[in-house]
Amino acid sequence: MKLLSNSLLFLTLSFWVLACQSPEKEAHSTPEAMKSKTEKPVIYQMFTRLFTNTNTTNKVYGTIEENGVGKFNEINETALNALKDLGVTHVWYTGVIEHAVLTDYRDFGITLDDADVVKGRAGSPYAIKDYYDVNPDMAEDVDNRMAEFEALIQRTHAADMKVIIDLVPNHVARSYISDAKPDGVTDFGADDDPSKAFDPNNNFYYITGEDFKVPGEYNSLGDNTHPTKDGMFDETPAKATGNDVFSATPSVNDWFETVKLNYGVDYLDNRKQYFDPVPDTWQKVLDVVKFWTNKGVDGFRCDMAEMVPVEFWAWMIPQIQQINPDIKFIAEIYNPDNYRNYIQTGGFDYLYDKVELYDTLKHIIQGYASTDDITQIWQRQEGIEQNMLRFLENHDEQRIASPDFAGEAVYAIPAMVVSTTMGTGPIMVYFGQEVGEPGAGVAGFSGEDGRTTIFDYWGVPEHVKWVNNGKFDGGQLSEQQKSLRNFYRDILKLANESSAIAEGGFFDLHYYNRSADYTGYSNKIYAFLRHHEGDNLLVLTNFNKEQEEVVKVKIPESAIQALGLANQSVISITTLSGENEQELNSAAVSDITSDIAINDTIPKHGYQIYRIK
Repeated sequence: MKLLSNSLLFLTLSFWVLACQSPEKEAHSTPEAMKSKTEKPVIYQMFTRLFTNTNTTNKVYGTIEENGVGKFNEINETALNALKDLGVTHVWYTGVIEHAVLTDYRDFGITLDDADVVKGRAGSPYAIKDYYDVNPDMAEDVDNRMAEFEALIQRTHAADMKVIIDLVPNHVARSYISDAKPDGVTDFGADDDPSKAFDPNNNFYYITGEDFKVPGEYNSLGDNTHPTKDGMFDETPAKATGNDVFSATPSVNDWFETVKLNYGVDYLDNRKQYFDPVPDTWQKVLDVVKFWTNKGVDGFRCDMAEMVPVEFWAWMIPQIQQINPDIKFIAEIYNPDNYRNYIQTGGFDYLYDKVELYDTLKHIIQGYASTDDITQIWQRQEGIEQNMLRFLENHDEQRIASPDFAGEAVYAIPAMVVSTTMGTGPIMVYFGQEVGEPGAGVAGFSGEDGRTTIFDYWGVPEHVKWVNNGKFDGGQLSEQQKSLRNFYRDILKLANESSAIAEGGFFDLHYYNRSADYTGYSNKIYAFLRHHEGDNLLVLTNFNKEQEEVVKVKIPESAIQALGLANQSVISITTLSGENEQELNSAAVSDITSDIAINDTIPKHGYQIYRIK
C-alpha cells in the first residue's frame, strides 16, 4: 500500500486490464452486468463483391472469370453469425445497386456498358446504371438476382443485424438506363430538354453545343481489347460530370464516368435555387428510396450528401420515416461548417467524422499531431457528438496496415479504442480491417495506393484467410491476426453492451492532466471517463509506438462529482471482464473529493480500461 496521506479514510484502487494493447493476449467478453438495452451502433462496411471471393489470382485488370467475384448467396448464416459475434449491429452492403461493369450480360436483357466510361473492369459502385436493380455480378442466377439480394436482407435480419445500402443521389452512370424500373417510373433524363444548359425540370445539366470527350489519359489505361474500348462515347450534347465539372472534357482524375443530377440549383447563375414547385429529380430520388425501404432496407449511407441541397433531405427523409420510423440516414460529408445544418435541417442521423477525428487520429499515428488535438474535436462537436460516425477505414481511405497509413495494424489500436469509446455515435469497421488487410497490389484502375480496389475484380488476401474457404472461422489467420481480431471483437462488444459507452456522458481528463504542473502524463497519452447510472469507465490510451508509458493520471474533483462518487468513502476500480481478478494497487487519500492520482503502466500502442464504482 502506498501512503498518500495520514488520513484514516481509505480509497481502494484495484486495477485489472480489460484487453491489453498487444494482440498477443486473448480478449475477454463483457459480463452480463455491463449490458444495456441501448446499443451503440456498430457498422460493418462490406464491399459485397469482394467479401466472399476466395480467388487470389489477382491479375491486373483481370476479368470476372480470371479473378473471381463474391456472391450474395455465399454470405450465409455462418458468415453473418460471425459478424454478429464480432459485435456488429448493422451491415453496410456496399455496391449492391446495379452499376456500370464490363462483364457482358446482354443475354439477360442488360445493355453492354462502354469501356471508355467504366473505371476498371468491375466498375465503380458509385456509377449507378439502374437504381431499381442489383449488380448481376453477385448473383448465382442472374435472372433471379433481386430475389437473391432480398434473401440476404432476410438472413441479415434473422442474424439480428440491420441492413444499410448506398444511396448515390448526386450522380449516375453516363450510360444510365433502367431495365428493371417499376411501371409508371420514367428514367432520369428521359423527359429533359437538352437544348437548355439548365432547366429546373431537367434531371441533368448540359454543355450545349459540345460533344462529350473521353479523357485522353484514359485511352491508354486498361484492356484495349475490350470490344467497346475505342476512345469514344456518344453523348451529344455533353452532360456535366458528377464532381461538378461543367465541361465537355473532364480529366481522368474527375468522376468522368458519371453525370451530375440536377436538384433545381443553377450553378451557372450563382447557384440560384428553384425548389418550388418540387423539381422532378427530387420526386425520382424519393421514389428510389421508397423502393428500397419497402424491401426491408434499414438505412442508407448517402454518397456525397453535401453535394445535394439540404432542402431536399429535409423534404425527403420525413417521408421515408413515415414508412419506417426507425430508418437511419448517414451522410458522407466533409465540411464541418455544414455538420449542424445537415443534422438539424436535413434530418440526418449520422455524419462522417472524417475531417476532424479520423484525420487527427491518423496524423497522431503518423507522428504529425499529438493527443492534445483530440480535446479540440469534442469541444467543437459538443451537442452533436451522438451524430458523428467514427471510423479508421472505409473504401475511400487507406488501409491502416498499408505503408501509406501506419504500416502495422497494431499501431492503430489506441486510435480504435478512442474512436469506439469516446462518444455515443456509431463506430464503423471496414471488412478486413479486423485482420490487418494492407490493401497491397495494383489491381487495374486502382493503383498501389494503400486502398483495396473498388473498381476491379480482386481477392483480398488477408481477409480471405478469415473466410477460410467459406468456413468464416479465421482458420488460415496467423496467431497475431487472430489476436488482432479478438481485440476488435472485445472493443466492439463493449461498445454495444456498456451503457456508459452506448448512452453515457463523457469527461475529458486529458486537458486537465496536460495543464497540471507535474510529470507523468505526455502528449502520447489520451485519457477520459465515460459514465452512465453507475456504469463508470476510465479509458487510458497510449499512442507511443516505441515504448510503454508509466502514466500518472489525476481524476479531478469535478470528475468525481460527475460520476456521482463525491460522497463515497470507498471507490473500487476493477476489471470489466470479471475474470482472474487480483489487486494490483491500493492507496489512501485525505479527502474523497480531492484529486485522485492513478499510477499504472500502459503498453506501447496500447490501452487499459477500468470500471469505477
